[in-house]
Amino acid sequence: MIDGIVAIVGRPNVGKSTLFNRLIGERTSIVEDTPGVTRDRIYGICDWLTKKLRVIDTGGIQLEDQPFQKEIKMQVEIAIEEADVIIFVTNGREGLTSDDRFIARMLHKSKKPILVAVNKIDDVSFQDAMYEFYALGFDDCIVVSSAHGIGVGDLLDQVVFNLGKRTVPSYEGMLKFSVIGRPNVGKSSLVNAILNQERVIVSDIEGTTRDAIDTPFVVDEQHYVVIDTAGIRKRGKVYENIEKYSVLRAMSAIERSDVVLFVIDGEVGIREQDKHVAGYAHEAGKPIVIVYNKWDAVEKDDRTINVITDIIRKEFLFLSYAPIVFVSALTKQRVHTLIPKIEEVYTNSTRRIQTSILNEVIMDAQAITPAPTHNGKRLKIYYASQVSVAPPTFILFVNDPELMHFSYRRYIENRLREAFDFAGTPIHIMAREKE
Repeated sequence: MIDGIVAIVGRPNVGKSTLFNRLIGERTSIVEDTPGVTRDRIYGICDWLTKKLRVIDTGGIQLEDQPFQKEIKMQVEIAIEEADVIIFVTNGREGLTSDDRFIARMLHKSKKPILVAVNKIDDVSFQDAMYEFYALGFDDCIVVSSAHGIGVGDLLDQVVFNLGKRTVPSYEGMLKFSVIGRPNVGKSSLVNAILNQERVIVSDIEGTTRDAIDTPFVVDEQHYVVIDTAGIRKRGKVYENIEKYSVLRAMSAIERSDVVLFVIDGEVGIREQDKHVAGYAHEAGKPIVIVYNKWDAVEKDDRTINVITDIIRKEFLFLSYAPIVFVSALTKQRVHTLIPKIEEVYTNSTRRIQTSILNEVIMDAQAITPAPTHNGKRLKIYYASQVSVAPPTFILFVNDPELMHFSYRRYIENRLREAFDFAGTPIHIMAREKE
């Protein structure tokens, strides 16, 4: 669970990416080698004082063909919109510049906590340079050297302190689902179609600014929150059309969701960017429903559904577990099937398997197809245990974890899916040496 989102902003060449790399360490944004998941390095995870922070590197958002200051402005606006705390990186060796003042004026309007990191101070003789930056009007100026790690711990302490002062909306007892997808696939139209169903009662719950895209509602006395990533915060198509930005927007919604509706535009078909967005939901371990929208605009015969299903399965190999629903937000065709499907995949993601039954299935699978030998050794599974849900996570206690080849892990996953209903949810399987 992510405890907060931190964005790094600043003019070019002040060391934003160096600080980003320092915060996330050796961790990469996507750790699973899954076919069809496209990699990106504009965000990472930083663990500090029991907190898990999502860090956004705005230096990684390249806005082509934009005048210099306009580019800075757009990156800062992206950070302001997505982040809980903003780290404003400056160059202590070069001193205050007009671009720093330009960024500061924008950040003052944000009402977000701002920490000024006076960077490139790796020599005590330069420490007094920090005081010049108090002229920007922020309370917290911290001397750092992202290249050497100096002051980074103090900076993170302040990040955590400011996160503790947030007010976060409480949706306890409500099933939260997000609607994600690349621009113009019909996300908002789909949300409106869901909310305009006759049985839906939309609630008016006050909360933080982040709630601008959250809509609580009730169906048959069950409470839901829909998180619309194309919601009213969108300031213009320019942002949505910056591919990396639309991915960032989806990520923060995914983190807060119990279930993800991944929307594909049936009129134009699958694009590479679809894999970016879907890949993050898969990596976050969220149950997923693939929604093929604009079905009314597709020319079809009695084979069309099967043909398109095969294409989706081929393009999204890593989402083989996700059910596909063909809908039209415009005509509301099959929209009524989405809430029951959301309930179904959520139930599956929180399913717990009795240990004795789990081990029966695992031992049968191993007996039917033993693991292949590797350098004269063979993997042996002694017993298994389910350690968590959402997603269902299993530990296999084995003779040597190194012998657990990804193909055999996939075989075990398939046997679990055959034995238990895990439709719609990813499964995590880990091998651990028996003590």
